[in-house]
Amino acid sequence: MKITITLALVLTFSGFVYGQFPNTNLIITSIRTGDTEVFIVNPLTGDAFNLTKAPDSEERYPAWSPNGEKIVFTSNREDGKTFQLYIVNKEGKGLKQLTHLPFGSVAYWASWTADGKYIYFNEGNTSSIYRIKPNGTGLQKVAEGRDGNISPDGKKIVFTQQGKKGYGVWVMDASGENRKQIISHESNIGGIAPVWSADGKKIAFSGQDGEYAEIFVCDADGGNLKQLTHLKKISSSPAFSPDGQYLTFRVTDFAYWREEQSRNTAYTQKQADKRPVYLMKADGSEAKIIEVLHYQCAIDGSRAEWQPNKK
Repeated sequence: MKITITLALVLTFSGFVYGQFPNTNLIITSIRTGDTEVFIVNPLTGDAFNLTKAPDSEERYPAWSPNGEKIVFTSNREDGKTFQLYIVNKEGKGLKQLTHLPFGSVAYWASWTADGKYIYFNEGNTSSIYRIKPNGTGLQKVAEGRDGNISPDGKKIVFTQQGKKGYGVWVMDASGENRKQIISHESNIGGIAPVWSADGKKIAFSGQDGEYAEIFVCDADGGNLKQLTHLKKISSSPAFSPDGQYLTFRVTDFAYWREEQSRNTAYTQKQADKRPVYLMKADGSEAKIIEVLHYQCAIDGSRAEWQPNKK
């Protein structure tokens, strides 16, 4: 009996049972070193591994490879002004620069196809979506759009673009054709960051609700739209657990990215609790802060991505 109770306590965190996941690690950006670095964090114990170790530069928007062995992220380590994509293994070794974009470019929010053959990413200055192979070859512009995220089967991209009243949620073929708005509700706050579930059946995103941004979920075609959070804050950057039963997301009290001055101030001040990581069930219930990621998270909009289950 004592052993059973002990195991239950170890596997339960903030009301959620993590024992069903073979891997509980999350990847997130942190300022615990004074710089924005990419860390692999155990959400139960708080154990953290600095994956990037690059002083005096900014490392952001990490994304796991489908087998959980590699991580792609963006960094301005090259010249302090240009954010290129880099790839590294989960032990922090084998670092390789993937992109060589023009000076001042901003590569961000990479996502992998489930077969690991392609990495799709966004370029912020031109609002363009690109793809590249994990070995750094085959760079190709796919289409115009923002916050693009490739479906696991590599056939569809969910993204945002300006509509009549704000930014909406759209889907198109991976070729950039057949663009279709699937959510008519549009946001002026931004930070929509739509993302697919691992099975490609659901899409989560941040949508405007009055003065706030909340997390919503819908089917792949936009049907069965449901608001998950009601925190009356700025909730963004959702990420599904491998089995689709949970989501992590980021929460802040002010959409500082909408104005250059407030954005620069937020990044300069690096407030430790400005944008912590939350966790909730996929139905929106029991939303709570993950305490080991309450402080020291970086201010950028990186998702707290779950390490994929090994097949």
